[in-house]
Amino acid sequence: MKVPFRRPRNPPERPFASSGEKGRSLLRLRSAAGQVFVLQVVLVLLLVAAAVTAQVVQAQRDGASRAREKSVAVAQAFAHAPGVAEAMQGPSPSTVLQPRAEAARKDAGVDFIVLMNRQGIRYTQPDPSLIGKKFVGTIEPSLRGRTTVETVTGPLTGGDTNVVQAVVPVRASDGTIVGMSSAGLAIRNVTGMINQQLPIILGAGAAALVAVTAGTALVSRRLLRQTHGLGPAEMTRMYEHHDAVLHAVREGVLILDSDGRLVLANDEARRLLDLPAGAERRHVSELGLDDAVAQLLASGEAANDEVLLSGDRLLAVNIRPTSPHGGEPGSVVTLRDTTELSAVSGRAQLARERLKLLYESGVRIGTTLDVARTARELATVAVPGFADLAAIDLLDEVIRGQEPTPQVQRWVRRVAVSDETAEQPLYEVGEAIMFQPGSPQARALDAEHAVLERDLHRADAWGRHDPDRARRTLEYGVHSLITVPLRARGVTLGIAHFWRRGDSPAFDDDDVSFSEELAARAAVAIDNARRYTREHAMAVTLQRSLLPRGLPEQAALEAAWRYVPAEAGVGGDWFDVIPLSGARVALVVGDVVGHGLHAAATMGRLRTAVHNFSALDLSPDELLAHLDELVVRIDDEDSRAGLASGRQYEEVAGATCLYAIYDPVTGSCTLARAGHHCPAVVYPDGTVSYVDVPASPPLGLGGHPFETMEVHLPAGALLVLYTDGLIESRDRDIDTGLDILRAVLEETAGSSPEETARAVADTVMPAHPSDDVALLVARTRRLDPAQVAEWHVEPDPAAVAPVRAECAAKLDEWGMEEIAHTTELILSELITNAIRYGRPPIRVRLLHDDDSLICEVADASGTSPHLRRASTTDEGGRGLFLVAQFAQRWGTRYTPGGKVIWTEQHLGGGASARPAEQLSADGLLDQFDDGGW
Repeated sequence: MKVPFRRPRNPPERPFASSGEKGRSLLRLRSAAGQVFVLQVVLVLLLVAAAVTAQVVQAQRDGASRAREKSVAVAQAFAHAPGVAEAMQGPSPSTVLQPRAEAARKDAGVDFIVLMNRQGIRYTQPDPSLIGKKFVGTIEPSLRGRTTVETVTGPLTGGDTNVVQAVVPVRASDGTIVGMSSAGLAIRNVTGMINQQLPIILGAGAAALVAVTAGTALVSRRLLRQTHGLGPAEMTRMYEHHDAVLHAVREGVLILDSDGRLVLANDEARRLLDLPAGAERRHVSELGLDDAVAQLLASGEAANDEVLLSGDRLLAVNIRPTSPHGGEPGSVVTLRDTTELSAVSGRAQLARERLKLLYESGVRIGTTLDVARTARELATVAVPGFADLAAIDLLDEVIRGQEPTPQVQRWVRRVAVSDETAEQPLYEVGEAIMFQPGSPQARALDAEHAVLERDLHRADAWGRHDPDRARRTLEYGVHSLITVPLRARGVTLGIAHFWRRGDSPAFDDDDVSFSEELAARAAVAIDNARRYTREHAMAVTLQRSLLPRGLPEQAALEAAWRYVPAEAGVGGDWFDVIPLSGARVALVVGDVVGHGLHAAATMGRLRTAVHNFSALDLSPDELLAHLDELVVRIDDEDSRAGLASGRQYEEVAGATCLYAIYDPVTGSCTLARAGHHCPAVVYPDGTVSYVDVPASPPLGLGGHPFETMEVHLPAGALLVLYTDGLIESRDRDIDTGLDILRAVLEETAGSSPEETARAVADTVMPAHPSDDVALLVARTRRLDPAQVAEWHVEPDPAAVAPVRAECAAKLDEWGMEEIAHTTELILSELITNAIRYGRPPIRVRLLHDDDSLICEVADASGTSPHLRRASTTDEGGRGLFLVAQFAQRWGTRYTPGGKVIWTEQHLGGGASARPAEQLSADGLLDQFDDGGW
């Protein structure tokens, strides 16, 4: 409040002001001269504004009319242009019409020309990103053959430009409407006339303003000299306000000068501060005020509702300087008696603290998607701001991430306690609890609202639940309890307990409302964590079901593996060790780009496909080519399904894969990769190198060839395959990760695959991986040359018997007499077929490990035998059926020089293997329904 200083009753006459002061006085609205001056200027400004407004409105009307005519003309011209209707019915209307529309738009000087089909889908548009989207405007009259003209708001200046657009039907040669043509023009582009007329109007207005201002200044100067800048009514009001401030206002007012001396004090200020008589012109430090009040008033600094004690009163003090408002240097002080508000201030402070606590709960509860941690955060927030002790109990289904089910008697499990010391008498974390009917906890769960026990010494139902624990709780000093059910989305998740002990006041009804609000916020966070736990468990279960549970038994390699999913969720990394024919083994590591269930499901499909392709004994490059076609087909199928269902399709961004085949007979390893990192090899002498496998694009691009390379691995070498999550992270690049991996492999040279995998996982793997990590470490083995025998067979049926005899002798040498007869039968059939249907050279090879015997017959022909059922009139065709009866597995693999027919017999026998000597010739024929060859 600005209060004028008290003026003498007979003020001395002022000398005439100078011309500069008179000029400034003219601008004061209090004086009559200033009001006349401002009024004249405002009138001229209004006249100028009216003229300009009229001109602008007229220009806009003319512009709208011209824009309408031009839009209709351009739209009709382009609709009737040769070839437009034919192009709109063609296979690619946008490709043909977009260049023509843009050229016509620039020539015609319009803002856009849009061609669309009958559904309003754009074929052309100046902004190519809008092609294929629906036209914004009215098209129904044009579909009935009429021309539609409307004014819309265009995107030229962020949506605030009026555009006149015309929509004209496009007719085919037979008169049918095949689409529509629309042209639009912004009104502002045709309103250039105003730019020529506006300067003339503004100039005339400015001249009038100058002339009127000069004349008004002369009149106001004479008026100012006569009134001295004041009128009788103003003087009267000034003194009336002055007296009201001094005597009638029920708020203390002080005016201090720049030195801190009291200039004016009204009656209320004298009462509140008990000012002595004659206080004016004295310094505030001499008025007998309390030190805090005197220090604040003397400082001259601005203050906002500073509450100070003055005697037995609480005063709210506000200080404002007078200099910024045109007064003399000093300050104005207002005083309010807030003694009666002292009782209310405590409640206001409590309300502020509760609001602050609710804000903190929103920030501190639900920082993670872990159910137990969210419950602990609730207990931490509630203590000590609201309660002295807190405990959170949740249903077991909620902890496991499942949906709670209605139950008559519900078991809950304690997941969080604010005080976990040994002295506290509450149930411990992890303990299962069933509250007895009638207890506050059971009543809260049944009624689904908070239950208050102000005095636990009188709460008999609470004590009957667990008398011994209730006694120890009271001895601990606990005396008041609020029990609140945790409910979210209409489902009860658990219950929260809040206790007060010692000198803390008992809970009241206001505390119940606050506890319910706090519990409701926490329940939403707990339910979100529960839902995430359920979804994450489902995703992890799916991913684990798609990954290998272990490594198969095979003699070529000793392997170890590590798989760590990303913290953000499941991904698409996988690995495999797949036994192949001829004691060979395939090693696979792959990575589907992205995370989530879609990536995990895609990974499962690709892993299954790799197993199926491996069963065909394909080379690495052929297998990757088939896998690439599969990824392209999966992407196309999902895309079509997404478009058909109208949902957004999550496109497969691609996948990488490394496929290697190791042969323990020759020690050769054939590798091919599709966008994957090169594997590392640790040689027996400790040197480490990365195999420079020819780079090929990732899977899913389609049509790109894949290259292979062959390396020789000595026995005992380690082959290390991995995904990019092992060597790449947010805080290091790929090269750094590869250097770290090399260093670890050099340090662990000579260790077993399991020890190497553990060292790599502990050292190279990021602590918090943002991507899945798959690691496969394999140590090569070599078959002893004594375990392999090979013969060259002449293309003569007479050569079968000698080779069969030599094979039988070799089996006797290996101690495999029990399967010698079966093997002879298999070799006879395979060699005979190679001589009869194949091409030389023909080779026979036997090799064995600890578990199986493998027979291979190779020739230069590319034809493959097929197992079939011979009819009654067929004289042959049963040989392969016998081979399939006597061998656990058999198959064909193709080589650059022909093919190899192989069989595998388990040395310990098997479910599908049957020694030949157990069946007579008649018994063999009984395997068929036709009764003969």
